[in-house]
Amino acid sequence: MTADTTELADDYSRLDPNTIIDAVESLGFLSDARVLALNSYENRVYQVGIEDSVPLIAKFYRPHRWSDQQILEEHQFSTELAELDIPVIPPLYLKQAETGQTDSLFYFSGYRFSLYQRHGGRAPELTNLDHLYRLGKFMGRIHAVGKSRPFQHRPTLSIDSFIIRPRQYILDNNFLPDLYIPSYKAIVADILEHVESKYAQCQPDIIRLHGDCHPGNILWRDDGPHFVDFDDSRNGPAIQDLWMLLSGEPHEQEIQLREVLEGYEEFCEFNPAELNLIEALRSMRIIHYAGWLARRWNDPAFPKAFPWFNTETFWGEHILQLKEQLAALQNPPLQVYPQ
Repeated sequence: MTADTTELADDYSRLDPNTIIDAVESLGFLSDARVLALNSYENRVYQVGIEDSVPLIAKFYRPHRWSDQQILEEHQFSTELAELDIPVIPPLYLKQAETGQTDSLFYFSGYRFSLYQRHGGRAPELTNLDHLYRLGKFMGRIHAVGKSRPFQHRPTLSIDSFIIRPRQYILDNNFLPDLYIPSYKAIVADILEHVESKYAQCQPDIIRLHGDCHPGNILWRDDGPHFVDFDDSRNGPAIQDLWMLLSGEPHEQEIQLREVLEGYEEFCEFNPAELNLIEALRSMRIIHYAGWLARRWNDPAFPKAFPWFNTETFWGEHILQLKEQLAALQNPPLQVYPQ
């Protein structure tokens, strides 16, 4: 890892096209000066043209979000998977001329970054049962590796980090209009009670996960899926990587999940008790997402990308969505296995 002597930048204000190109060229590449910003807000991700070669993807990490150890642990996980021919896209490991070391995390002008091969693709068709079956097979392979040992430095998906802390940040920083504060406090308290109960009943195994396996982080090509963006990888229950593949009414989700698990269980055993966590994890994600937007609201990119956030309409709809989730938490879990 080639670190310069400057402190990490506090924000992205100095990350202009020249800095991006200079960072990539510092690793021995020659850019053709074409830089295309890709759809990423937590980090900054760019396609950078390379002379006489295919473009590279440069990912600049949000300052101070992850430690170097946490980033490298994510790199090691995706590389471990790729070495087993599991279709993930790991970072490039490059030998540094000045040190002779081969690294995947680099420094330039106060920013940490990594490089990736460019892979195209489209979102998987989640109504296509064959796609779901194949996704399940690869998720089973990923989790079979994830079970071998936990992350040592990356966090664990927890009720505290996904409900309690986001709720407190929203309240402490006055994001809610006064008329919605009592309703928000009450509904989140009710959801918290139900989520804690679900976890107590299940007590899931905690394994290494992709962590954010929504369809936007899966590229479907002719040869099948490629899993990208392990930036949110963490320890957690296996169902966290599966429930975001489901949509529609409960009976539709049951059909979809049967296909996913049919493929999954060819490579990895699944604990049926975790079906009881699906709505709990969905509730946690909804609360966490609002807290994430609140925490990032001082980043100029966020008001531009999410202009609907932090309006009276948003908070009214958010509370209504949480009420719907509270009802869903009280419904029976999906029935996937024969009774």
